Formats: sequence, structure tokens, C-alpha cells
Amino acid sequence: MQKHSACSVWMSSSCCAASAGSQRRTASTSSSSPQRLDSRRIILNNPKKRNALSLSMLETLRENILTDVDGEDLRVIIISAKGPVFSSGHDLKELTSTQGREYHTKVFQTCSEVMTLIQDLPIPVIAMVNGVATAAGCQLVASCDIAVATEKSTFATPGVNVGLFCSTPAVAVGRAVPRKVAMEMLLTGSPISAHDALLHGLISKVVPEERLEEETLAIAQRVCQSSRPVVALGKATFQRQMAQGRDAAYATASKVMVDNLALRDGQEGIQAFLEKRKPVWSHKPEKVHD
Repeated sequence: MQKHSACSVWMSSSCCAASAGSQRRTASTSSSSPQRLDSRRIILNNPKKRNALSLSMLETLRENILTDVDGEDLRVIIISAKGPVFSSGHDLKELTSTQGREYHTKVFQTCSEVMTLIQDLPIPVIAMVNGVATAAGCQLVASCDIAVATEKSTFATPGVNVGLFCSTPAVAVGRAVPRKVAMEMLLTGSPISAHDALLHGLISKVVPEERLEEETLAIAQRVCQSSRPVVALGKATFQRQMAQGRDAAYATASKVMVDNLALRDGQEGIQAFLEKRKPVWSHKPEKVHD
């Protein structure tokens, strides 16, 4: 396996196995041989710097997420990390006055773009966490659609302790956990355990370390068994209606249910159920009429 400076990428031919292969596009990307590719594994790979989300790391992460993201065969992305720290957040060396306001603005704009990109993608993104996730690292976990973590993992927004309140991480964290839990995390900087993170909704599942990959890939496998356009429509609608009031959300969701029925895969799924057979998905994107 090649070593890479920031992010490593594996593209697997099934949702249950990852493979490494020939170099692709940049020094930080590798992929398997050309074939049907259901899942992409992105690994934060700078453990010596606690997988800090430097500007370079963020740009590489964005590039790796976007690569062939509209291809029909890609169904799910898994983000994990090497080392005992999932991500420590921003690289504080980039946030000194030496870098200047313009550079600082670029760092936070890029970070915000990556976090919103994850939620705007047509495919689910799963965080696979085995260790510490702090500040923007915690923000990354909160931004993913699903997060599986080991029992030893911890989560924190400790910026207040170094004089930089975690205002951008608060956007994602504050939408994932109850307000008072978010404020305690933000105001004290104290870490919460994986079990508390699960209790409050920051993550989806807590598993023993030895089962982390198995459990994460099992979820990915289930995602891969569903229709890509149906999942894409459902994910986009969920994000949209969560930002709306109740009545508007029901109006949005009701229209989308009708749109979903108009999809080829929507009708195939219902017909397969009625005929007591497995559906044969097209996985082809279709334009939904307004």
C-alpha cells in the first residue's frame, strides 16, 4: 500500500471490502482496477499531526469526495482516519496572525464548503471513528449522514480553552445534539464519551473497536442494496425539510413522495414487492419535475 501525505482513498468493488491499487489523479489518491465501484473509503492520513484539518487537508478531502461523485456506481462514502485521533480540527499553526485575515477566511470558507458538500451529496457519507474527534474534527463527524464510533472514542469542541470559540463546529454540532448539550460542549470544551455522543444524537452507533469496520461496512452494504436515485432524492429531501417549519416540511415531503413514485425505481420497488421478488434497480438518475 502506498503512503500518502493527507488523505488516502480506496474504492472498493463491494461495500464489504476495501482494496488499494494504482495511483490516481494526485499523490494522495489510490484506487482499485476499473470495475463496478460501490463504495469509496477516504482515510485521513496524517497521524503525526493528529489528522488536523489544515487547508491542504481540506482541499484534498474535498477533491476526493467529489471525484466521480455523480457516477451511477458510487453508492456510499466512508470517512475514517489513521492513528489514535480521528481529527483534532484545524491546524492552529495556520491560525496565527502571521498568516493574516485573508488566509484565515479561506481556511474557514473551505471548511464550511466541505461540511456542506457532505450533506449536499446525492450519496450517503458515513464517518467511521476510532479515537478523538475535536473541534472541526467533531464538526466533520456531525456533518456526516451516519457515524459509527468505538467505545473509546471521545468528542469535544475545546476551542474556547485556546481563545477560539468553536463557532463553525457549532453549526453542525448544534444541529445534531440538543441545544443545552451543545452549549455545555462549546462553553466548557470538555469531551463527551462515545456513549454520551450516542445518547445525544451526535453519532449513530457505538461498537467495540474490533467490530468497527465490520459494523460500518454492514451499514454501507445496506445502503448499496437500495436504489441510488431513491436514496439521493430521500437524502436531499430530508436535509431540506429539516430546515423548514412543520407545515412546510409536510408540503415538501408530500410532493417528493409523489415524485418518488414517478421514478422508474420507485415503481420497480413496489412492483417487486407485490410480485414477491427482489427489485432490479436501474440506479440511473432521473429528472424530477417541479
